[in-house]
Amino acid sequence: MTASGNPFDLDNEAAYRAWRERKLSQKAEPPVVAIQSSEGASEAEARALADSCNARNFVLFRFRNPPADPQPALQALASRFGLRDIDANLCAEDSGLTEITVKETATDNRYIPYTDKPIGWHTDGYYNPMNQQIQGMLLYCKQPAMQGGINGLLDHDIAYIRLRDQNPDWIRALMDHEAFTIPANFEGGKEIRPATIGPVFTFPNEGTRLHMRYSARQRNVQWKDDPLVLAAAAALRDILDEDPFALELKLQAGEGILSNNILHRRSGFTDSPDPALKRVYYRARYHDPVIY
Repeated sequence: MTASGNPFDLDNEAAYRAWRERKLSQKAEPPVVAIQSSEGASEAEARALADSCNARNFVLFRFRNPPADPQPALQALASRFGLRDIDANLCAEDSGLTEITVKETATDNRYIPYTDKPIGWHTDGYYNPMNQQIQGMLLYCKQPAMQGGINGLLDHDIAYIRLRDQNPDWIRALMDHEAFTIPANFEGGKEIRPATIGPVFTFPNEGTRLHMRYSARQRNVQWKDDPLVLAAAAALRDILDEDPFALELKLQAGEGILSNNILHRRSGFTDSPDPALKRVYYRARYHDPVIY
C-alpha cells in the first residue's frame, strides 16, 4: 500500500506507479540472513528477515549451526512471523511439516512431493479451496541433492507488474472467479479432493496485498475458455521463463526460504547412492501471511 492509495486498484495509476517503482528498485537476489541460534532469531536478525520479506515477499536464511532436528527451530521461526495456522495437507506429518525426500509411497496421489523429477512454476496449495489458500510458506534444506535440485524463485508481485504493464485487461481476466480450475483428485477410484475453481489473483487484507494461485502444469489444469484469460495465461508462461527477477539457487544444508508463497519451481536432481546423504527438505505451509 502506498500513501496515495491501493496500487492494485486498476483505476489508480499513480498508486500503482509508486508501488511499481519501489518493487523494481530492489535487487533480485536478497542477502542471506544468518541466524546465530536455532532456538530463535535475535531482534536484529528478525528485523533483517522482515525487511527482506517486506520488500520481496521472501527472505533467504541460514542457521549458522544447523540443528540435528530442524522441526522445532522451523516452527519457532515461523511462529515469530505470525505463521501459526498450518495447512494439514495430504503429505504433512503430525507436526504439519512435510519431510520431502524421494521415497516409495503406497498412493497414486498425483500431487505427492516425493519425486526427483522437475517441478514447474507454481504457488503452493493452488488446489486448496479458496477459503483455505496458502498465504505463507517455509522451505528448509537439511541435506541437498548430490546433483541438481536447483530452486527457482520469483516474487509474484513482479509477475503481476509484468502482466499489468503489458495489458491491464489481463489482470482483470485473471481475477475472474472461474479463470483457473484444478479438477477433482481421485485416489483408488474415490474422490479425495473436489475441484477447485477460482481466480489467479486475489487481494487479501482488505485489498492491500496480492495473493496468487498458479500452476504451469499443462495436465490437470483447466483455464477458462475465454480469449483474454487464455492470452493472459500464455503471457504469464513467457514471463516466468524469461524474467530477470527470477532467481535460481541451490539451498545448502541449514539454509531455507521464508515467503508469502511466491512463485517457485525446482529442477530435477540425482540423489547420492548413500542413503545417509539423500536429499531431505522440510516444508510447512500456512493459511497466514508473514507478519512483519
